[in-house]
Amino acid sequence: MKLYSKNYDIIVVGAGHAGCEAALASARMGCNTLLVAIDLDKLAAMPCSPSIGGMAKGQLVKEIDALGGEMARVSDKSAIQYRTLNTKKGPAVHSSRTQNDKLRYHTVMKAVVEKQPLLDLKQVFVERLIVENGKIAGIMDYTGFCYMAKVVVLATGTFLSGLIHIGSNSMKAGRAGEFASYSLAQNLKEIGFNLGRMKTGTPPRLHKSSIDFTVFSRQDSEPNPTPFSFFTNNILLPQVPSYMGHTSVN
Repeated sequence: MKLYSKNYDIIVVGAGHAGCEAALASARMGCNTLLVAIDLDKLAAMPCSPSIGGMAKGQLVKEIDALGGEMARVSDKSAIQYRTLNTKKGPAVHSSRTQNDKLRYHTVMKAVVEKQPLLDLKQVFVERLIVENGKIAGIMDYTGFCYMAKVVVLATGTFLSGLIHIGSNSMKAGRAGEFASYSLAQNLKEIGFNLGRMKTGTPPRLHKSSIDFTVFSRQDSEPNPTPFSFFTNNILLPQVPSYMGHTSVN
């Protein structure tokens, strides 16, 4: 067993939205924290919908913000459209939603994570968890290198036994063009966890010049948007319209 020279209080596996928040919360509470991901250049990536919030999700982001989280603040720094959903109903169910510049969101969040004291980042493909005497003790990467910790948080997203479908073709992947993690999934089963599978869909990317926008309904940002975060004072970026269309049986 090859051991990394530093022991941690908490290791977070996965650097998506949940993993970044977990790692930041851990470090900000004074814990020596390690955040690992297969590809740190995809930290806080937005591969599917380039939006934050929406029905129910908007309330969750607000709660994370109230607890000192980063998601709402980064959303405000990268938002190109603000909408409040469900306004025909009572204020308790109003939901904030932003459309975001995907690259800017990733870049801003990555900078926040990299500058956070007590938080280390490693590009690591986790092969298995290390369990000693019935308790978690750390993680082992695919080269056999071990990182030890008192607690391990799994925020693996779509990567455990990841399988994607493009048309009639299927392939093992965490996201398109990225490795899935089958060895860690198998290790979790061996430890005694039951694993399930959930589905998410990613819309096609279309070239802007190929679209006839006259057949769509234009939807502008709200004229006086309310920032997502309670700590944001100003909207930074120019606002961009979106366009709505509908499909039919034809």
